Amino acid sequence: MDKKTLEQIKEKLLIEKQELTKELNSFAEKNDKIENEYETKFPDYGGHEDENAAEVADFESDLYLEKTLEQSLKKIDEALERIEKGTYGTCEECGKKIPTERCLAFPTAAKCMECKRKSL
Repeated sequence: MDKKTLEQIKEKLLIEKQELTKELNSFAEKNDKIENEYETKFPDYGGHEDENAAEVADFESDLYLEKTLEQSLKKIDEALERIEKGTYGTCEECGKKIPTERCLAFPTAAKCMECKRKSL
Protein backbone atom coordinates (compact mmCIF):
# COMPACT_ATOMS: atom_id res chain seq x y z
CA MET A 1 0.00 0.00 0.00
CA ASP A 2 1.39 3.37 -0.95
CA LYS A 3 2.22 6.02 1.64
CA LYS A 4 -0.47 8.46 0.45
CA THR A 5 -3.25 5.86 0.80
CA LEU A 6 -1.96 4.85 4.22
CA GLU A 7 -2.03 8.49 5.36
CA GLN A 8 -5.57 8.82 4.01
CA ILE A 9 -6.67 5.77 6.00
CA LYS A 10 -4.91 7.02 9.13
CA GLU A 11 -6.67 10.39 8.84
CA LYS A 12 -10.02 8.63 8.39
CA LEU A 13 -9.37 6.54 11.51
CA LEU A 14 -8.39 9.58 13.58
CA ILE A 15 -11.51 11.48 12.53
CA GLU A 16 -13.71 8.49 13.38
CA LYS A 17 -11.99 8.15 16.75
CA GLN A 18 -12.63 11.81 17.51
CA GLU A 19 -16.32 11.49 16.58
CA LEU A 20 -16.80 8.35 18.68
CA THR A 21 -15.08 9.95 21.65
CA LYS A 22 -17.28 13.04 21.35
CA GLU A 23 -20.42 10.88 21.24
CA LEU A 24 -19.31 8.84 24.25
CA ASN A 25 -18.54 11.99 26.23
CA SER A 26 -22.11 13.18 25.66
CA PHE A 27 -23.55 10.51 27.96
CA ALA A 28 -20.63 8.83 29.72
CA GLU A 29 -17.54 9.71 31.72
CA LYS A 30 -14.10 8.46 30.77
CA ASN A 31 -12.52 5.93 33.11
CA ASP A 32 -9.03 7.33 33.71
CA LYS A 33 -7.65 3.95 34.78
CA ILE A 34 -8.55 1.96 31.65
CA GLU A 35 -8.00 3.16 28.08
CA ASN A 36 -11.18 3.50 25.99
CA GLU A 37 -13.40 2.61 28.95
CA TYR A 38 -16.32 4.80 29.91
CA GLU A 39 -18.94 4.81 32.64
CA THR A 40 -22.46 5.66 31.50
CA LYS A 41 -24.03 8.43 33.54
CA PHE A 42 -27.39 7.61 35.08
CA PRO A 43 -29.86 10.28 33.95
CA ASP A 44 -31.90 12.14 36.56
CA TYR A 45 -35.26 13.26 35.23
CA GLY A 46 -36.94 13.64 38.61
CA GLY A 47 -38.66 11.57 41.25
CA HIS A 48 -41.98 10.75 39.61
CA GLU A 49 -42.63 7.10 38.74
CA ASP A 50 -42.86 7.81 35.00
CA GLU A 51 -39.63 9.76 35.12
CA ASN A 52 -37.91 6.90 36.96
CA ALA A 53 -39.00 4.44 34.28
CA ALA A 54 -37.65 6.75 31.57
CA GLU A 55 -34.33 7.06 33.45
CA VAL A 56 -33.90 3.29 33.57
CA ALA A 57 -34.83 2.84 29.91
CA ASP A 58 -32.45 5.57 28.78
CA PHE A 59 -29.67 4.22 30.99
CA GLU A 60 -30.03 0.72 29.52
CA SER A 61 -29.94 2.14 26.01
CA ASP A 62 -26.87 4.22 26.82
CA LEU A 63 -25.09 1.19 28.34
CA TYR A 64 -25.54 -0.78 25.13
CA LEU A 65 -24.38 2.17 23.03
CA GLU A 66 -21.38 2.67 25.33
CA LYS A 67 -20.18 -0.90 24.83
CA THR A 68 -20.65 -0.70 21.06
CA LEU A 69 -18.72 2.58 20.82
CA GLU A 70 -15.96 1.28 23.10
CA GLN A 71 -15.53 -1.76 20.84
CA SER A 72 -15.30 0.53 17.82
CA LEU A 73 -12.67 2.68 19.55
CA LYS A 74 -10.66 -0.43 20.37
CA LYS A 75 -10.69 -1.53 16.71
CA ILE A 76 -9.60 1.93 15.61
CA ASP A 77 -6.71 1.96 18.09
CA GLU A 78 -5.64 -1.49 16.93
CA ALA A 79 -5.66 -0.33 13.29
CA LEU A 80 -3.65 2.79 14.19
CA GLU A 81 -1.18 0.57 16.04
CA ARG A 82 -0.82 -1.67 12.97
CA ILE A 83 -0.10 1.44 10.88
CA GLU A 84 2.63 2.50 13.31
CA LYS A 85 4.16 -1.00 13.36
CA GLY A 86 4.06 -1.26 9.58
CA THR A 87 1.76 -4.29 9.59
CA TYR A 88 -1.39 -2.51 8.42
CA GLY A 89 -2.99 -4.10 5.37
CA THR A 90 -1.71 -7.58 6.20
CA CYS A 91 -4.20 -10.23 7.33
CA GLU A 92 -3.62 -11.16 10.96
CA GLU A 93 -4.74 -14.75 10.23
CA CYS A 94 -3.00 -15.82 7.03
CA GLY A 95 -0.49 -13.02 6.45
CA LYS A 96 -1.76 -12.22 2.96
CA LYS A 97 -2.20 -8.65 1.77
CA ILE A 98 -5.64 -7.17 2.42
CA PRO A 99 -6.81 -5.40 -0.77
CA THR A 100 -6.52 -1.62 -0.62
CA GLU A 101 -10.18 -1.30 -1.56
CA ARG A 102 -11.16 -3.26 1.56
CA CYS A 103 -8.90 -1.13 3.74
CA LEU A 104 -10.41 2.05 2.31
CA ALA A 105 -13.96 0.79 2.82
CA PHE A 106 -13.28 -0.73 6.27
CA PRO A 107 -10.21 0.95 7.74
CA THR A 108 -10.30 -1.25 10.85
CA ALA A 109 -10.13 -4.47 8.78
CA ALA A 110 -7.60 -6.83 10.29
CA LYS A 111 -8.40 -9.87 8.12
CA CYS A 112 -8.77 -10.58 4.44
CA MET A 113 -12.25 -11.52 3.28
CA GLU A 114 -11.41 -15.23 3.11
CA CYS A 115 -10.27 -15.34 6.74
CA LYS A 116 -13.12 -13.08 7.83
CA ARG A 117 -15.65 -15.53 6.32
CA LYS A 118 -13.96 -18.45 8.08
CA SER A 119 -14.29 -16.71 11.46
CA LEU A 120 -18.05 -16.12 11.10
